Amino acid sequence: MTRGRATRGADCACCERRLSSPQALRFTSHASERLMRRLGIGMKHRRSLDQLSELSKQRYITPYVVGRIYATLGNNDEALHWLETAYQERDAWMAGLKTDPRLDDLRSEPRFQDLLRRMNFPL
Repeated sequence: MTRGRATRGADCACCERRLSSPQALRFTSHASERLMRRLGIGMKHRRSLDQLSELSKQRYITPYVVGRIYATLGNNDEALHWLETAYQERDAWMAGLKTDPRLDDLRSEPRFQDLLRRMNFPL
């Protein structure tokens, strides 16, 4: 079972406070590596969005992939916007909507559930 984005965000905030405190030397290297890994993942996906934006000027980019990146970054509104666009364009990638683990944080959103319903996926 994966932990929710809110919990991960709280973990990062906690790690940042600890790293800036006088007790930072006692802070385990494991936790700081975990923080850096999480921050790096976010930066990697932001770079991916920038690259996709540039590439989209030259060729078609599936809105499903853009929505998935926004979901990974925790920007649910933007993710749902792109997934809705993918639905309207009948994007073949939408077949993975029900099972894609990168969309787990969206599953409780009414707009996401509406997408699942319109695609005739069981809820």
